Amino acid sequence: AASGRWLPWLGLALLPLAVAPAAAPGGCPSACYCVATPELVQCRYERLEEPPKELPVTVHNLSIAGSNLSVLHRAAFAARPLPDLRLLRLRHDNIQSIEDMALQGLPALRTLDLSHNPLVAVAAGAFADVPLLRTLQLNQALLAAPLEEQLALALRNLSLRRLELAGNALRALPAALLPAGLEELDLRNNSLQRLAAAELRSLDAPGLRGLRLTLGANPLSCDCALRPFLAWLRAAAARVPDARGLRCAGPPPLRGAVLLRLRPEGLVCTAAEGGEPGQLETASYVFFGIVLALIGIVFLMVLYLNRRGIKRWLHNLREACRDQMEGYHYRYEQDADPR
Repeated sequence: AASGRWLPWLGLALLPLAVAPAAAPGGCPSACYCVATPELVQCRYERLEEPPKELPVTVHNLSIAGSNLSVLHRAAFAARPLPDLRLLRLRHDNIQSIEDMALQGLPALRTLDLSHNPLVAVAAGAFADVPLLRTLQLNQALLAAPLEEQLALALRNLSLRRLELAGNALRALPAALLPAGLEELDLRNNSLQRLAAAELRSLDAPGLRGLRLTLGANPLSCDCALRPFLAWLRAAAARVPDARGLRCAGPPPLRGAVLLRLRPEGLVCTAAEGGEPGQLETASYVFFGIVLALIGIVFLMVLYLNRRGIKRWLHNLREACRDQMEGYHYRYEQDADPR
């Protein structure tokens, strides 16, 4: 009987455990977790197909990684604007396309990380409504398709200060993506063999004279075509923070050589490579000519030292030829005699 009196109270105590609690306004999304405070939200490997809509309005840093966002649609974050969001990381999210006004609702955004996404299309107004954006990270995001023209249109109204393009197999400086006022450019781990003279001139344009660029882990070809870049690097080493670590990837005799320890006149090209004759090739031709001249001099000296013997040999040869001719003439006369 006593136990029967406690059963209703026990049911009331267990009722909150049986009913799922409603998400508190501004709480952490169910597919994510908040670190320390709601100002930092991380959503990892939850296979989201769109950004979560129940984000805390006070969030400052948002990271979504390992999802399948595929397309950043128009106003993807506008369902619940995030006026204080300053950093947005969307890495490894299989983002292939960014539509116009995709970042609407993020007026305070300063850093956007789209690294490790197979981008194939970026709308001209993809980064509209984020006037404070200063850092754009596109590391290993431009491998799926050539996007330089599309990105140039998308970035034309931004005032970027830092642009990261590492690991994109770039073979040339993306001059169209360098807005005036850019301060830092990350070009590490690309396929740059050199920076040509025209590219160096673009770096010295009035709006880019303060630009610092990192170039480590590029396969620099230390031949004669690298001379303009080497001369520029010696004069502007302060603009390349990793200048002292740059090394040659070829040709084989210079593989691994520290670039700043080389002299421009020591970089050579062979004729087969379509370059001008280098110092080493010119020295080879000079050496070959000297050897031929020495051989000629030795031959002339041998002739001079043996001039008497040669004269005697020529006299004997002439006498032998004369005797031979006289013999032919005698046999001819014998054959012609009718007797």
